[in-house]
Amino acid sequence: MSSIVHVTDSSFEADVLQAEGPVLVDFWAEWCGPCKMIAPVLDELSSDYGDKIKICKMDVDANKETPAKFNIRGIPTLMIFKGGNMDSMKVGALSKTQLVEFIDGSL
Repeated sequence: MSSIVHVTDSSFEADVLQAEGPVLVDFWAEWCGPCKMIAPVLDELSSDYGDKIKICKMDVDANKETPAKFNIRGIPTLMIFKGGNMDSMKVGALSKTQLVEFIDGSL
């Protein structure tokens, strides 16, 4: 069962910036092929990692403010936030191995 949280411009502060532990945010769009490719992997990882990291998704078409704040130019863009600050970022579709390395590097 996936525990991915869908965040919006209005919930970003509470869901991501004020979160207790690390948070991975996937900035994506419905029309984005690579975004669709990594979606099932993120679902799987949200189960694998459980409480170690919170995984969120933000639709860049439905939410304009937050992606603009973080200069999101290409999607998918994956950002890991810790303590309210952006810790690391990757742009483009990653394999499961690359995603695991990206997350483990921030834990």
